[in-house]
Amino acid sequence: MIENLHTHTTYCDGENSAEELVLKAIELGISELGFSGHSYTFFDESYCMSKEKTVKYKAEVRRLKEEYKNKIRILLGVEQDYYSKEPTNDYDYVIGSVHYVKKDVNYIPIDESKEILENAVKTHYNGDFYALAEDYYALVGDVYNKTKCDIIGHFDLITKFNNNNELFDENNARYKNALNNALEKLCNTPAVFEVNTGGMAKGYKSVPYPNKQIIEKIKNRKKKLIFSSDCHNKEQLLFGLDLVEKLIN
Repeated sequence: MIENLHTHTTYCDGENSAEELVLKAIELGISELGFSGHSYTFFDESYCMSKEKTVKYKAEVRRLKEEYKNKIRILLGVEQDYYSKEPTNDYDYVIGSVHYVKKDVNYIPIDESKEILENAVKTHYNGDFYALAEDYYALVGDVYNKTKCDIIGHFDLITKFNNNNELFDENNARYKNALNNALEKLCNTPAVFEVNTGGMAKGYKSVPYPNKQIIEKIKNRKKKLIFSSDCHNKEQLLFGLDLVEKLIN
């Protein structure tokens, strides 16, 4: 069974319509396709579904679910940001993700650009990337409690712009301690972890979220891992599937 439960459409920051993704999924032989539009965040509307689009999104996915039920199983999901206040009770599943760290009254986007992240650390953390990482993983560790998610989204997203440890050392004791504390908390929840190839598909990373070392820790805890391409373009639906299968099996 081939499945991908992390996909984005033109209702948020994806490049294809929901139906285009369905048709591509059928062509690729995908058995189960889950849509996971970005939940509305009041402080940043640039990437997420508006409240009006959320209503339309739900209606269209439900229509497609019925129309293509003999060819593919379609699920209506949402990627619920930690700071989103939108209800999730009428979705088939929830991906819980941390895209921002709130510092004082500022919402710092973790994955928007390297420059924004560097400037935010200089401005709000006196240049201390490990302090930002500690705040980030504190939120990640709490994401199940906050969202009651079924899937943990891109666990170590903070490494998106950190190829070759350009911004901070991922072997630093403070970083590893913050990461491990979050991992321990999440391993004691019912949520599963996605192995997300989105950063690879966009050319930012050479490894998925989370990296191989974290995946091994999750496997040692007997927690379930699933493939996710974090698809924003129909050509990315199965991006990195072979690699992820090797990592999680």
